[in-house]
Amino acid sequence: MKIALETLGCKLNQAETESLARQFVQAGYELVQHPGEAEVYILNTCTVTHTADAKARHLLRLARRQNPNIFIIATGCYAQRAATEIAAIEGVDCVVDNCEKSNLLQVLKNIQRKTQAVTDTIGASAPFRTRSFLKIQDGCQNFCSYCIVPFVRRCENSVPPGSIIEDINQRTNEGYQEVVLTGTRVGGYAFEGLNLRGLLQRILDETKIPGVRLSSLQPQEISPALIKLWKDSRLCPHFHLSLQSGSAGVLKRMNRRYSPDEYRKAVQLIRKEVAGVAITTDVIVGFRGKRIRV
Repeated sequence: MKIALETLGCKLNQAETESLARQFVQAGYELVQHPGEAEVYILNTCTVTHTADAKARHLLRLARRQNPNIFIIATGCYAQRAATEIAAIEGVDCVVDNCEKSNLLQVLKNIQRKTQAVTDTIGASAPFRTRSFLKIQDGCQNFCSYCIVPFVRRCENSVPPGSIIEDINQRTNEGYQEVVLTGTRVGGYAFEGLNLRGLLQRILDETKIPGVRLSSLQPQEISPALIKLWKDSRLCPHFHLSLQSGSAGVLKRMNRRYSPDEYRKAVQLIRKEVAGVAITTDVIVGFRGKRIRV
């Protein structure tokens, strides 16, 4: 059976799609790039904005137009938030929420077609060749006032470190040069007393992957002990540190758990300890609040 995978949204979605692709190939499915060539189309959706929802609807309808006989599965955060809405889109055959996303292989096995054996590794058949996205954590309980993510990825959980090490070593053997550690809130990684710093130390000690990159962190997750690990050149000197607003009042209304001064101190610490570092951020330039008469 030929499967086309497509992803909208964040690095976590990309990591989950990559994991699904590996499962499918190992089970004997063939990955193709275009819905027109596929028997099954899986869209991993995003719902962080109305634009993301609209794009998901467009891609689902487009897949049906390109291939009237294709079996269409919608999964991801839009499917989690609005399953009835997305199921009503003409041509969508199956809706799978985030909690069941990892069981998509079993869903496909229930589609009454036999698979044709291919290769037992991703190899050159997948679009993930030099950089691999690896999910280490899922879920968020911060409930920032503007963010829908805690409602579609509700339960915080972290991947066991042994499993992460095994996956990274496998990627290294396949020729990958870099892994991107991703999650809903990477800085919240916690498994049986092991935090993000401890996990990174284990990765540096127990793998030979040439490069390790982190997805977004928050200022309150930055500590001197964590930053000192960047003395190892295998850790990419790049931090995406979400700001959202430079106003203390706006940050409070956003329910962000830091102040502008704490953000400034986190940046200063990183710049002091990591040579040649690049720091990127997000800023919400219009945040809804109380009207002020002038």
